[in-house]
Amino acid sequence: MERTISSLIASADGGDRSAADTLFANLYAELHRLAQRQLSRSADELTLGTTTLLHEAYLAMSSRESEAYVDRGRFMAYAAKVMRGLIIDHARSRKTQKRARHLEVPLLEQDVAALEDQAGELERIGAALDALGAAEPELAQVVDLKFFCGFSFAEIAAMRGISERTVQREWRRARLFIHDQVGEAALS
Repeated sequence: MERTISSLIASADGGDRSAADTLFANLYAELHRLAQRQLSRSADELTLGTTTLLHEAYLAMSSRESEAYVDRGRFMAYAAKVMRGLIIDHARSRKTQKRARHLEVPLLEQDVAALEDQAGELERIGAALDALGAAEPELAQVVDLKFFCGFSFAEIAAMRGISERTVQREWRRARLFIHDQVGEAALS
């Protein structure tokens, strides 16, 4: 199966639209799990569903111009990054809608301040990950694969062709970087 995935990734990177569609179909279950994980880490108030997030991510990924997948690990890390961006955008949109409604009629069941704090936290973590990606792309990939995709250190090591110990060191370095950027232990 991994050989097939690798050849599909190569074909999709070459511009073969049907290979990209087949790749997405073959990884659908794993991407669905990734979408569920992404949503479980965000605000409870988000009305974005798992399938909607997955399909929005597919649309965003299929329209990409310059991002190369190269291998399964980079494909999954890119998918996690796209989903993270969609969740942050959705949280911003919800925050704006909540503020507008809050000005009109007081909300009884939802705490607007809590939603704003969570959306702000997502934005800070997203900005920190973008900064990490610019400074050290390998560390950002480890964060995407571990924190957002849910892969183990051993799985990440196998995908990247490095030792598990190296992945653990990169994870610690990435966590320190994000901690410095966000100001609190965002990745646990």
